[in-house]
Amino acid sequence: MPQTGQPAPDFTLPGDAGEDVTLSALRPAPVVLYFYPRDDTPGCTKEAIAFTWLMPEFDAAGARVFGISKDSPEKHGRFREKHALSVPLLSDAQGDVCERYGVWVEKTMYGRKSMGIERSTFLIDGEGRIARIWRKVKVPGHAEEVLQAVQAL
Repeated sequence: MPQTGQPAPDFTLPGDAGEDVTLSALRPAPVVLYFYPRDDTPGCTKEAIAFTWLMPEFDAAGARVFGISKDSPEKHGRFREKHALSVPLLSDAQGDVCERYGVWVEKTMYGRKSMGIERSTFLIDGEGRIARIWRKVKVPGHAEEVLQAVQAL
């Protein structure tokens, strides 16, 4: 499980626009990775819209923001189009990146246990180290809190 101050696990994932994104290639820009359970669900949609609204401020701070789930790049594309999202979405279909970031966890809903992505966000500094981690994220106000942390780097 990654910790603050450690190097962020590197990866290359396909994006919804047909491009591959490699984390280490984004340096020296700070990077926000927000992991979310599924496209087009209420909480995930609200979170993506919140990050979209703040993209001009993230851009002004020089930060790159990416949403990551196990959904396919095609499903991500439809999700972005449907909600006019500007946040690039990456597909971790095999779940390898979710595992390395410690967000693939056992969840309980209505008394039933299953595996799924725990809504989590990682702020990675320009040197590729984890500057901040948010786990079990509650959507309201979260994107704003992440933006403040980016601006404080």
